[in-house]
Amino acid sequence: MKRKRQQKILEIIANNIVLTQDDIQNLLLAAGFKVTQSTVSRDIKELRLIKGHDASGNYRYVSSELRDTDKQSFAHFREIFSRYATSVDYALNDIVIKCMAGMASSVCVALDAMYNDMMLGTIAGDDTIFIVTRSEAQAGMLTNELKKMM
Repeated sequence: MKRKRQQKILEIIANNIVLTQDDIQNLLLAAGFKVTQSTVSRDIKELRLIKGHDASGNYRYVSSELRDTDKQSFAHFREIFSRYATSVDYALNDIVIKCMAGMASSVCVALDAMYNDMMLGTIAGDDTIFIVTRSEAQAGMLTNELKKMM
């Protein structure tokens, strides 16, 4: 059921301009999937969907799948970070990133795709991202890398 629902979400975002989780939930309900907002939220995270611009310039949910050879996607993630992140700092092995209101989730997905090997985990709120790294040195290195992108 989960696989079918997530396939339907990918179909929905490919064929519709979807701006909110409510839009996805309503389209899933119309397609016969009984889902809650929290289920949709988990599916969005698992599918690594982000809000971004499609090929036509429309702002909407889009798939953020990154392949090692897909330089265009990597450039897109860098653009998301540089456009919506406003500050980066660290203490010990923790990094805190401030973002424009409502954009932390999108920035976090971009960071997960670009720097997953340097992070133990990430948590995104509305305008703040919290990252845990393995060491203070790694936190400093990642913070410096992120500041270069700003």
